[in-house]
Amino acid sequence: HTTIENEFELSKLASLSSDQLHFVEVFLTCRGNIKEVEKELGVSYPTVRGKLTDIITSLGYVEKKKNEVDEKKVVSMLENGEITAEEAIKLLKEE
Repeated sequence: HTTIENEFELSKLASLSSDQLHFVEVFLTCRGNIKEVEKELGVSYPTVRGKLTDIITSLGYVEKKKNEVDEKKVVSMLENGEITAEEAIKLLKEE
């Protein structure tokens, strides 16, 4: 019959569902490499992006508008093999 009373501050991560937390763990262990996350979870690039967007929104962050695509980041992802040329074109056309 123990009661603990105080004001506690929880991390934003505490608001995520268990599925979202699992995704974050996989994402971190893959060091943010989307191709590795795809392989680990057996999902497509758009699914990984969708899950990331969902988590970002759940954490209270505002996603950039589609017309604010960071071209340098897309090129870097392409060079690092994180996305295919087709995926890069799709991302750049979202502008």
